[in-house]
Amino acid sequence: MPTGTRPDRAPSDDPAPPPVGGVLWTVAGDIRALLMLPAALAMQVAHPAIGAGVDEHSVFRTDPWGRGERSLRSVQLWIYGGEDAAREGRRLRELHRNIQGTDAHGRRYHALTPAYYSWVHATGFPVYLRGLGLLARPLTEPQQRQLYAEWLQVGRVLGIHDRDMPQTIEEFWPYYRKVLADELEATVVVRELLDPDLPVPAPDRGPLPVRLALRLLWPALRRPFLRLRAFLTVGLMPADAREAIGLEWTDAQERTLRRYARIVRAVVPVLPERLRYLPLARKAREAARSAAR
Repeated sequence: MPTGTRPDRAPSDDPAPPPVGGVLWTVAGDIRALLMLPAALAMQVAHPAIGAGVDEHSVFRTDPWGRGERSLRSVQLWIYGGEDAAREGRRLRELHRNIQGTDAHGRRYHALTPAYYSWVHATGFPVYLRGLGLLARPLTEPQQRQLYAEWLQVGRVLGIHDRDMPQTIEEFWPYYRKVLADELEATVVVRELLDPDLPVPAPDRGPLPVRLALRLLWPALRRPFLRLRAFLTVGLMPADAREAIGLEWTDAQERTLRRYARIVRAVVPVLPERLRYLPLARKAREAARSAAR
C-alpha cells in the first residue's frame, strides 16, 4: 500500500489524521472546499502578527499559484495523508521556525508562538460552518461537534498542544470572539487579497494548452477573477469576522451569494467523483474502498 493512502494508520508516536468516513473526510476534499479557503486565509492574515509574517516572508505576491498549490496539498495531507499527515505537520513547523519580525504595531512576533499558530488553525472551523451551510447543507449539532473534534485532531497533527486549543465548542466560541474583538483588523495583506487591481500573474499550473490560453486571455480575465475571489472571500467569511475586520457586506451581496450557492448545491453533488474530489482525496477514497472489500 503506497504511503499516504491509508488515513487511518500512523506510527504509534504520531497523531493520526481524522477518521475515514468522518465529517472532514467527506467535505475537505470536495471541490467546494476550494471556495472556502480564501475566507479562512483572510481571517488568518487579519491578525497583525500573522499578516506581518505573510507580508514579510511569503511568496504570495511573486508566486501566488505555486504557493496556492503547495498550501492546498498541505491541507489535503493533514486529512487524507495517512502516515504522511504528521510528517507534513512537522515539515510545516520547521518551515515556520525562522519566521519572525515586527508587526505593524511594532510588536515582535514569531510564527510558532502558540497563540498565532493556533489561530491560523482555528479559522477553518467557523469558515467550514458558514461555507457548508451555504454550499452544501448546514451541519446538525452532532455533526458540528464531530467536526470540531476532528479539527482538534488536525491541530494535533500540526503539532499544536491541547493546552493551546479550546477543547470543546463551548470553549471555542468565547476564544473566537475574543480574538475577533482584540486582534483582527484590515491588515495590508487583507487589503491586497481583496484588491481587484492587484497585479496577479497569469496561472502557471495545469496542462500546457490551458496555461497558454490563460496567458493570452489573462489581461481580460484578471480583474473579473479577482473581483469574484474578493466576493467569495468576504461572503463565505462568518458575519462577525467580517465586522471585526471592517469589511463591507450588503444584503444585496448576500442575496447574490445565496443564488450562486443554490447553483453550486445543485451541480456539485451530481458530478462524477473524478471531478468532484481533489486528487489526494480521490486517491484516499479509492484506497479506503479497496481496503473495505
